[in-house]
Amino acid sequence: MAELNQDSGKKGKGGKVRSKKNGGKVDLTAMVDLAFLLITFFMLTTSLNKPQAMDVAMPDKNKVKDEPQPDLLTADNRSLTLLLGSDNKVSVIYGQVKNPIEGPTTVGYGADGIRKVLLEKKAYVPRVAGGKDLIVIIRPSDKSTQRNLVDILDEMKIVDIKRYMIAKISPEEVEVLKRDNIYND
Repeated sequence: MAELNQDSGKKGKGGKVRSKKNGGKVDLTAMVDLAFLLITFFMLTTSLNKPQAMDVAMPDKNKVKDEPQPDLLTADNRSLTLLLGSDNKVSVIYGQVKNPIEGPTTVGYGADGIRKVLLEKKAYVPRVAGGKDLIVIIRPSDKSTQRNLVDILDEMKIVDIKRYMIAKISPEEVEVLKRDNIYND
Protein backbone atom coordinates (compact mmCIF):
# COMPACT_ATOMS: atom_id res chain seq x y z
CA MET A 1 0.00 0.00 0.00
CA ALA A 2 1.02 3.59 -0.40
CA GLU A 3 2.32 5.19 2.73
CA LEU A 4 3.47 8.65 3.57
CA ASN A 5 6.43 9.02 5.94
CA GLN A 6 6.73 12.53 7.21
CA ASP A 7 8.44 14.31 10.12
CA SER A 8 6.80 17.45 11.42
CA GLY A 9 10.09 19.17 12.33
CA LYS A 10 8.76 20.49 15.72
CA LYS A 11 10.86 21.30 18.72
CA GLY A 12 11.82 18.38 20.90
CA LYS A 13 11.75 18.12 24.70
CA GLY A 14 14.89 20.07 25.39
CA GLY A 15 13.90 23.11 23.35
CA LYS A 16 16.31 22.14 20.66
CA VAL A 17 15.19 22.54 17.12
CA ARG A 18 15.52 19.39 15.17
CA SER A 19 16.78 19.66 11.67
CA LYS A 20 14.05 19.55 9.12
CA LYS A 21 14.15 16.42 7.05
CA ASN A 22 13.25 16.29 3.41
CA GLY A 23 9.52 16.21 2.69
CA GLY A 24 7.39 13.12 2.81
CA LYS A 25 7.99 10.15 0.62
CA VAL A 26 5.14 8.33 -1.16
CA ASP A 27 5.56 4.70 -2.15
CA LEU A 28 3.92 4.40 -5.60
CA THR A 29 4.63 0.74 -6.27
CA ALA A 30 1.00 -0.23 -5.87
CA MET A 31 -0.13 2.59 -8.20
CA VAL A 32 2.18 1.34 -10.96
CA ASP A 33 0.80 -2.16 -10.55
CA LEU A 34 -2.74 -0.81 -10.73
CA ALA A 35 -1.93 1.22 -13.87
CA PHE A 36 -0.57 -1.86 -15.66
CA LEU A 37 -3.62 -3.88 -14.63
CA LEU A 38 -5.95 -1.19 -16.02
CA ILE A 39 -4.00 -0.90 -19.26
CA THR A 40 -4.08 -4.68 -19.69
CA PHE A 41 -7.80 -4.81 -18.92
CA PHE A 42 -8.71 -2.13 -21.47
CA MET A 43 -6.45 -3.59 -24.15
CA LEU A 44 -8.12 -6.98 -23.80
CA THR A 45 -11.71 -5.75 -23.58
CA THR A 46 -11.80 -3.16 -26.36
CA SER A 47 -12.79 -4.28 -29.81
CA LEU A 48 -10.35 -3.45 -32.53
CA ASN A 49 -11.53 -2.10 -35.88
CA LYS A 50 -11.49 -4.76 -38.54
CA PRO A 51 -10.16 -3.71 -41.94
CA GLN A 52 -12.89 -3.07 -44.46
CA ALA A 53 -12.19 -5.10 -47.55
CA MET A 54 -14.39 -6.36 -50.33
CA ASP A 55 -14.11 -9.92 -51.60
CA VAL A 56 -13.47 -10.03 -55.32
CA ALA A 57 -13.34 -13.36 -57.14
CA MET A 58 -10.27 -13.46 -59.34
CA PRO A 59 -9.82 -15.71 -62.38
CA ASP A 60 -7.55 -18.73 -62.33
CA LYS A 61 -3.92 -18.20 -63.29
CA ASN A 62 -4.01 -21.22 -65.64
CA LYS A 63 -6.50 -19.61 -68.01
CA VAL A 64 -7.07 -21.11 -71.44
CA LYS A 65 -6.46 -18.57 -74.23
CA ASP A 66 -9.33 -19.75 -76.46
CA GLU A 67 -12.13 -18.94 -73.99
CA PRO A 68 -14.97 -16.79 -75.36
CA GLN A 69 -14.93 -13.09 -74.52
CA PRO A 70 -17.28 -11.86 -71.75
CA ASP A 71 -19.48 -10.06 -74.31
CA LEU A 72 -20.39 -13.41 -75.87
CA LEU A 73 -21.35 -14.92 -72.51
CA THR A 74 -23.95 -12.36 -71.45
CA ALA A 75 -27.45 -11.86 -72.81
CA ASP A 76 -28.19 -8.49 -74.38
CA ASN A 77 -31.19 -7.75 -72.20
CA ARG A 78 -29.31 -8.62 -68.98
CA SER A 79 -25.97 -6.86 -69.46
CA LEU A 80 -24.98 -3.35 -68.52
CA THR A 81 -21.48 -2.21 -69.52
CA LEU A 82 -19.78 0.56 -67.54
CA LEU A 83 -16.85 2.22 -69.33
CA LEU A 84 -14.78 4.21 -66.84
CA GLY A 85 -13.36 7.31 -68.48
CA SER A 86 -11.46 10.38 -67.38
CA ASP A 87 -12.80 13.34 -65.38
CA ASN A 88 -14.75 11.03 -63.01
CA LYS A 89 -17.27 10.12 -65.71
CA VAL A 90 -18.81 6.78 -66.66
CA SER A 91 -20.29 5.79 -70.00
CA VAL A 92 -23.23 3.39 -69.52
CA ILE A 93 -24.33 0.99 -72.27
CA TYR A 94 -27.32 -1.33 -71.84
CA GLY A 95 -26.83 -4.39 -74.06
CA GLN A 96 -23.77 -5.13 -76.16
CA VAL A 97 -21.33 -2.36 -77.00
CA LYS A 98 -21.45 -3.10 -80.75
CA ASN A 99 -25.27 -3.21 -80.83
CA PRO A 100 -26.62 -1.38 -77.74
CA ILE A 101 -30.24 -1.45 -76.63
CA GLU A 102 -29.75 1.89 -74.83
CA GLY A 103 -26.84 4.25 -74.65
CA PRO A 104 -24.15 5.15 -74.44
CA THR A 105 -25.01 7.75 -71.82
CA THR A 106 -22.51 9.62 -69.66
CA VAL A 107 -23.07 9.93 -65.92
CA GLY A 108 -21.01 10.81 -62.88
CA TYR A 109 -20.45 8.95 -59.64
CA GLY A 110 -22.71 9.09 -56.61
CA ALA A 111 -26.39 8.87 -55.76
CA ASP A 112 -27.65 11.04 -58.63
CA GLY A 113 -25.36 9.49 -61.24
CA ILE A 114 -24.38 5.86 -61.57
CA ARG A 115 -26.30 4.66 -58.51
CA LYS A 116 -29.58 5.92 -59.96
CA VAL A 117 -28.88 4.11 -63.26
CA LEU A 118 -27.93 0.88 -61.47
CA LEU A 119 -31.08 0.93 -59.33
CA GLU A 120 -33.28 1.52 -62.39
CA LYS A 121 -31.68 -1.32 -64.38
CA LYS A 122 -31.68 -3.66 -61.39
CA ALA A 123 -35.44 -3.24 -61.14
CA TYR A 124 -36.01 -3.31 -64.93
CA VAL A 125 -33.94 -6.32 -66.02
CA PRO A 126 -35.82 -9.06 -64.07
CA ARG A 127 -39.08 -7.95 -65.72
CA VAL A 128 -37.72 -8.28 -69.25
CA ALA A 129 -35.34 -11.22 -68.68
CA GLY A 130 -37.77 -13.63 -67.07
CA GLY A 131 -36.72 -13.07 -63.47
CA LYS A 132 -32.98 -13.28 -64.12
CA ASP A 133 -30.80 -10.64 -62.53
CA LEU A 134 -28.60 -7.90 -63.99
CA ILE A 135 -25.01 -8.57 -65.07
CA VAL A 136 -22.68 -5.55 -64.92
CA ILE A 137 -19.43 -5.48 -66.89
CA ILE A 138 -16.97 -2.91 -65.56
CA ARG A 139 -14.31 -1.83 -68.05
CA PRO A 140 -11.79 0.70 -66.71
CA SER A 141 -9.84 2.66 -69.30
CA ASP A 142 -6.24 3.73 -68.95
CA LYS A 143 -7.52 7.28 -68.33
CA SER A 144 -9.60 6.30 -65.28
CA THR A 145 -8.12 6.27 -61.80
CA GLN A 146 -7.97 3.56 -59.17
CA ARG A 147 -10.39 5.67 -57.12
CA ASN A 148 -12.93 5.39 -59.97
CA LEU A 149 -12.76 1.60 -59.87
CA VAL A 150 -13.11 1.56 -56.08
CA ASP A 151 -16.11 3.90 -56.33
CA ILE A 152 -17.79 1.62 -58.87
CA LEU A 153 -17.17 -1.44 -56.69
CA ASP A 154 -18.64 0.47 -53.74
CA GLU A 155 -21.72 1.24 -55.83
CA MET A 156 -22.09 -2.46 -56.66
CA LYS A 157 -22.10 -3.19 -52.94
CA ILE A 158 -24.49 -0.33 -52.08
CA VAL A 159 -26.99 -1.27 -54.80
CA ASP A 160 -26.53 -4.98 -53.95
CA ILE A 161 -25.73 -6.20 -57.45
CA LYS A 162 -24.59 -9.80 -57.18
CA ARG A 163 -23.21 -10.37 -60.69
CA TYR A 164 -20.49 -8.06 -61.91
CA MET A 165 -17.08 -8.46 -63.42
CA ILE A 166 -14.06 -6.36 -64.27
CA ALA A 167 -12.80 -6.82 -67.81
CA LYS A 168 -10.20 -5.29 -70.09
CA ILE A 169 -11.42 -2.44 -72.27
CA SER A 170 -11.45 -3.01 -76.05
CA PRO A 171 -10.48 -0.51 -78.78
CA GLU A 172 -14.17 -0.18 -79.80
CA GLU A 173 -15.05 0.83 -76.26
CA VAL A 174 -12.23 3.38 -76.18
CA GLU A 175 -13.77 4.90 -79.31
CA VAL A 176 -17.11 5.17 -77.48
CA LEU A 177 -15.36 7.06 -74.66
CA LYS A 178 -13.68 9.37 -77.18
CA ARG A 179 -17.05 10.11 -78.84
CA ASP A 180 -18.52 10.95 -75.43
CA ASN A 181 -15.52 13.23 -74.69
CA ILE A 182 -14.58 11.38 -71.50
CA TYR A 183 -11.27 10.00 -72.71
CA ASN A 184 -9.19 13.16 -72.33
CA ASP A 185 -5.41 13.16 -72.34
